[in-house]
Amino acid sequence: MILLVDDDVAVRTSLGLLLKQAGYPAQAVPGAAEALAAAEATPPRLVLLDMNFALETSGADGLRLLAEFKQKWPALPVVLLTGWGSIALAVEGMKAGAAEFLTKPWSNEHLLSTIATVLALHAPEPVAGPALTRRQLDARYDFQQIVGQDAGLLHVLRQVGQVAATDAAVLIEGESGTGKELIAEALHRNSPRRRQPFVKVNLGGISASLFESELFGHRRGAFTDAKTDRVGRFELAQGGTIFLDEIGELDLSSQVKLLRVLQDRTYEVLGDSKPRRLDIRVVCATNRRLAEEVRAGRFREDLFYRINLITVRLPALRERPQDIGLLVRHFVEQLRATYQRPALQVGTRALHWLQEQPLPGNIRELKNVVERAVLVSGHDELAPEDFQAQASVMPVGPATSNELPAPGTITLDELEEQMIRRTLAHYEGNLSRVARALGLSRGALYRRLEKYGIEVVGT
Repeated sequence: MILLVDDDVAVRTSLGLLLKQAGYPAQAVPGAAEALAAAEATPPRLVLLDMNFALETSGADGLRLLAEFKQKWPALPVVLLTGWGSIALAVEGMKAGAAEFLTKPWSNEHLLSTIATVLALHAPEPVAGPALTRRQLDARYDFQQIVGQDAGLLHVLRQVGQVAATDAAVLIEGESGTGKELIAEALHRNSPRRRQPFVKVNLGGISASLFESELFGHRRGAFTDAKTDRVGRFELAQGGTIFLDEIGELDLSSQVKLLRVLQDRTYEVLGDSKPRRLDIRVVCATNRRLAEEVRAGRFREDLFYRINLITVRLPALRERPQDIGLLVRHFVEQLRATYQRPALQVGTRALHWLQEQPLPGNIRELKNVVERAVLVSGHDELAPEDFQAQASVMPVGPATSNELPAPGTITLDELEEQMIRRTLAHYEGNLSRVARALGLSRGALYRRLEKYGIEVVGT
């Protein structure tokens, strides 16, 4: 049973009919006393709770009832209903244990999707047994692009498998180069939306002035440089999944616009006032700790709660050193075909040497180092010396001297590439800060990243 608490008889009637048509048994009550009595008589599977159901409109009555529900039934999921202007109250409710919040007026489709997602995430756990192995996970899900058997990675894959079938908003956190984009793709491939588009958006590369045009699209003549119509990323992702990478780089004004779209599930194309409905799953990624960004005032708390119904944290490569050998062999296998060197392999001593390196650039850095060694080495079996030759472009530990390399030991291009890589690692892939630190414009930085083959997409 779903328990609906709202003082407005029209809301109770319309929502009760909607839930009945969707196959959910429901009971609607007008206030706190009736809600608690109903829950005592028949424990509900979920509560839809209006934030204001008394003469007072501060939301305090809703928060009090939420607190009573969580005290009596801690595992009971509660979805809050509030007006757009009261989202701050909903955030307070999320802190107090609510599972989700929706704004009035609601979209019937989005409300039913939210209910289905919350119920799926709060379904009773199966009887505890041994954790699924990598082989069992691969038999159940499509994780073929993800290499590794570390316990921390397997925990992430189990989490991905569990939530992929829902429409839950997922926030992927992890250092640059840990494979956040691969996890986002795995969520999509294992979801009911797998046959629909998967659209990637690097928010770190979109200026505030172009944010609406890029995401929502524009009509010809909507602004000075709008020479033709442009389809926005949300429209491209309709029916599928949109992956918002580097969401921690979004400025505050753009955060407000994104929150409104994600909350209302509608948007408007620039130059066209007709509202358009969204049917997408949202997956976000960042190399920042967004909870800390919220405390520092650099990220909106309400947007934070909207995008992280589920948070997936990826382990850094230094936390899973036993996977380095698997990854190196995987990269070498790919490079055999790429460079037509069928006898190419990596020696045991080289694998041990690589496992001892800090690799601050994580998997992306490891892949780059392996490819460089393959290109430079003339041996079919790669030895430690083949990788050590790349030390000038691979940070292997803290600097012990401020002196420049001796003349003749390194070219200017190699020195520039080394500095860019170290600055990227220092600022954890934040391209705006990297560009400022190096005294470059973002455009100039992008040209150098392309010149040296330094990958930055999917950080």
